[in-house]
Amino acid sequence: FPESLECNKINRLTCCSVILLFCEDLSDTMISGIVSKLGSRRPNRIASLSKASSAFSPYAALKYMSTSDAPTEGNNYIAEDFLIEDITTNEGEWSMCSRKFMAPLKVPGRGDDILNNPLWNKGTAFKTGERDRLRLRGLLPPRRLNMVNQKKRFLKGLREKDSAIKKNIELEDLHDRNETLYHRILVDHIEEIAPLIYTPTVGQACKEFGMRYRRARGMYFTEEDHGHMAAMVHNWPHNDVRVICVTDGSRILGLGDLGANGMGIPIGKLSLYCAAGGIAPHRVLPIVIDAGTDNEELLEDEYYLGVPEKRLKGRDYYKLIDEFMQAVKNRWPNVLVQFEDFSSDKAQTILNHYRNDHLCFNDDIQGTGATTLAGILSALRAKGESVDSLGDQKIVIAGAGSAGIGVGQVLVQAMVEQGRKAEDATNNIFIVDQNGLLGTEDTGLSPEQKKFAREIDGGMSMDAVIEKYKPTILLGMTGVGGLFKEGIIKGMTKHCDRPIIFPLSNPTTKAECTAEQAFTWTDGNCIFASGSPFDPVTLEDGRIFYPTQCNNMYIFPGLGLGATLCGAETVSDQMLYVAAEALANHMTAEELAQGKVFPPLSKIRDVSQHVAVAVIEQAIQEGQARKLTDCADLHDFVSKKMYDPVYVPLVEKN
Repeated sequence: FPESLECNKINRLTCCSVILLFCEDLSDTMISGIVSKLGSRRPNRIASLSKASSAFSPYAALKYMSTSDAPTEGNNYIAEDFLIEDITTNEGEWSMCSRKFMAPLKVPGRGDDILNNPLWNKGTAFKTGERDRLRLRGLLPPRRLNMVNQKKRFLKGLREKDSAIKKNIELEDLHDRNETLYHRILVDHIEEIAPLIYTPTVGQACKEFGMRYRRARGMYFTEEDHGHMAAMVHNWPHNDVRVICVTDGSRILGLGDLGANGMGIPIGKLSLYCAAGGIAPHRVLPIVIDAGTDNEELLEDEYYLGVPEKRLKGRDYYKLIDEFMQAVKNRWPNVLVQFEDFSSDKAQTILNHYRNDHLCFNDDIQGTGATTLAGILSALRAKGESVDSLGDQKIVIAGAGSAGIGVGQVLVQAMVEQGRKAEDATNNIFIVDQNGLLGTEDTGLSPEQKKFAREIDGGMSMDAVIEKYKPTILLGMTGVGGLFKEGIIKGMTKHCDRPIIFPLSNPTTKAECTAEQAFTWTDGNCIFASGSPFDPVTLEDGRIFYPTQCNNMYIFPGLGLGATLCGAETVSDQMLYVAAEALANHMTAEELAQGKVFPPLSKIRDVSQHVAVAVIEQAIQEGQARKLTDCADLHDFVSKKMYDPVYVPLVEKN
């Protein structure tokens, strides 16, 4: 240093911070020499920094030099500054990145093995040190981009696509290359991206699954695998699977039997588990049980990738399901199995058989029921009524399939939880199918359907049911687009100032009515939510209404997160009820005043956290939580356990 250097406090701080920034190993003698040159009178304090310089940032060193209570040699002192997060830089490969400590992940490979594994691949974001230690130097373009720039580049290209299905393909290509970036984009832009990877776009993606198949993802089980499944599950490379989403493809959304093409549903659902529920992508597994298909178009399609035979029936089918359930529980004893899009004639039977012995639930029956219940509770609050008035409502459900019956069951359970008798609660629900109101004289009803069958008025049309019983709530789960005609909607307003109307079928083309129709035909007086998203509606008088989506993703990610974190033995009805309550309680007064009954998707991770906490508390109360019996701050516990898609350092596993 030049002798003429003015030895003031600022220069001492600046020079010492620069030294500590660029020199990792400074001896006490060297530090003393520097101090002497600078005319400092604090050699002990600077000498003590030499021992810590490799452990904390130069910004912390600056703070030490500027305070009079800095630690001295010999003190057993843990500085608060060690806990300060590093400040991001705006230059070089670390631009917009933090240098704070992150434990590295040990990965089983290097070079191409890393680049070809979407769980570990960072694309152009590998930094210099990683490129060297993982033998990636020369395998990637020389310019290094951080995740922020990668996001901008990808979204720019995505938004240039001119159709939803093209955007879906682009997103799934990214999913197959770089799962961290994929889930980061989904988390940060979930309102834009969720409709592209799930409803309504996933329906078309499933129909085209065979033609655009690119990369293996998930597992398939067929009749040929009888006797091998216990061993087959060990072909999956990950030992800590927490959530399985499984379908047999027999009832995909409102599209019917799509066979093995239904794999798009578990893939999309589990993406939401990762992004919305905070479950790491290596802990989820999409599965198709391919029992054949009765879809003649697929059977004749030379490019169909599933078993090109008629569906298994009866005993043979259930044997296939049972061996699968035993196999996954044997390898992953604590795994949560979500049944998805099984046909109505099998869905309830399968759920009833396994729900008391396995950690499982059916999203079409229980997830839809809990989400719908949450929407109705919010709608009652929006009307200025108490949520305890649920038992006073008369509810018409259009659709007697697994979804309609499941919603009816959850609503009855909720009324019972509020103190109503089960018989009275059941009498408040009117379920109508294509033959009219369910009646006791109907043959072929399932045990669950028989509970809602009426001794009188069986076969009555939906219009007549509305006219006679004057319902306050109308729910649609038929998959019949446009079923709710103008007369039906206007009939609801004759006896109810603000009817609750939820057309819940999806994709959008299958919705029983649109948001515009519902608001127009009720003169803006209905409370509306739908299974698929709709744009805001502007009436002729200039009033604007904002429809919300009654989407199961408000429930199942948080339900899965809570059940797996606490090690729940089963998913009880009470867990579903408290999950619905947690969702309904998340609505703000401002949102309810706007007629909204679900929070914006931008809040989905916070919603999932609250749902998970409610589920864990209920599991502990029931004595079902094997991993967790008590926790002082469950919200903090759950928050820390949620997966956050950011790049972490990688090192090769020895």
